[in-house]
Amino acid sequence: MVSRVFYNPFSIVFMFLLLIILSVIVGILFFSLVSTAFTKIGFAWYDAFLLLILSLFGSHVNIPVTKLKSSKPVVERESVRFMGMVYKLPFKKAVQKQTTLAVNLGGAVIPGLVSLYLLLIFPEAFFYSIAGILLVSVVTYSISKPVKGVGIVTPVLVSPIAAALSAILIVSVFSVPPDLIFVIAYTGGTLGTLIGADIFNLDKIRDIGAPVASIGGAGTFDGIFLAGVIAVLLV
Repeated sequence: MVSRVFYNPFSIVFMFLLLIILSVIVGILFFSLVSTAFTKIGFAWYDAFLLLILSLFGSHVNIPVTKLKSSKPVVERESVRFMGMVYKLPFKKAVQKQTTLAVNLGGAVIPGLVSLYLLLIFPEAFFYSIAGILLVSVVTYSISKPVKGVGIVTPVLVSPIAAALSAILIVSVFSVPPDLIFVIAYTGGTLGTLIGADIFNLDKIRDIGAPVASIGGAGTFDGIFLAGVIAVLLV
């Protein structure tokens, strides 16, 4: 008689429904956090929903800017698509010596435009926000690392924590009106991460050997979008 070590008391249908329910709950919680962050800055909930949807779809759009000659062979891993699944083959091929520099719509353009909009409608926070952006840029640049074949990588929580602490410090030292802390935190989290992680590391893109280097991410939410949201939630 063979005893079963692992036993699943639930049916496959039940587990599938549970997975759907959990996905919906996580999605609602994520939207709730994002909408809370944007309403703190001054947006209505429907504006937050629109920005989230635009960022989600925009995260899959990379706008090519230029092509850079790579100092190393650009390597792509062979893959095969079958029935909607992508399978990586266990060998690589060098295809070119150029890296396409692109800008991600949802991960860079939209958060950047939101930050610039905030600086325009809150001119009294402009110089304080610039100070926060510079602080976050220095911190982000110091911990960002180029990864061959991937791009510039930074720890997820360092930039938003730096943005939140910078906003708290600036408001405390310069006696800034408390309601401006959210603007300082968001602009510091987004533009500070964008400048520190991507702009300051443009000279290193030639050495990473990636076919595409996308400012703001490639197909997924980059730290730029999340940095601004998390920073606002932390202050």
